[in-house]
Amino acid sequence: MSTNKLIEHISKFIQLDEEEINAISNQIQVRKYKTGDILLSDGDISTVSYFNLEGCVRLYHLVDGEEKTAFFYTENCFISSIRSFTTGAPSNHYLECIEDCVLALIPYDVEKELLMKYPKLETFARISLEQELANYQEILSSFIISNPEQRYLNLQQKQPELLQRVPLYHLASYIGVKAESLSRIRKRISRKTS
Repeated sequence: MSTNKLIEHISKFIQLDEEEINAISNQIQVRKYKTGDILLSDGDISTVSYFNLEGCVRLYHLVDGEEKTAFFYTENCFISSIRSFTTGAPSNHYLECIEDCVLALIPYDVEKELLMKYPKLETFARISLEQELANYQEILSSFIISNPEQRYLNLQQKQPELLQRVPLYHLASYIGVKAESLSRIRKRISRKTS
């Protein structure tokens, strides 16, 4: 297992030289995880961020004993409990592999060293964080301005692969409804389009 996919992804945004490629390859490990593996639990302090090479990871909160899905990370996404990773504060959510995954592990100290030593990587990190912030703002806005059916249609349009990969009850939680309500939404949409 190698960091080639990570290097390819970074290279879409910045041009890496041989020294930077070697630094990434030598300092970042790749590891396999099984479906159901928990990468981070509520209350843990995150010391590692990840790059998803293969699989799907779910970020969720446990609210009154009920899991509330906030985000899905698929291939070519960075996975992080940003607040915990950057401040050392305990996490307030879980990160769970909902498929078998292959992830590149980026420990906090390794990330800091790479960003300080290689300014181009710091530029890439800024670009990645800007994209992540834009994604989070879009999700937050959808809960303010869209109803569950509109959120489902938006998911269907922007991330159709999730509809095939993610269990219905996780998708329902993600758009803010119970699984039964999502089933009704899907039937209603199906009737409208047929």
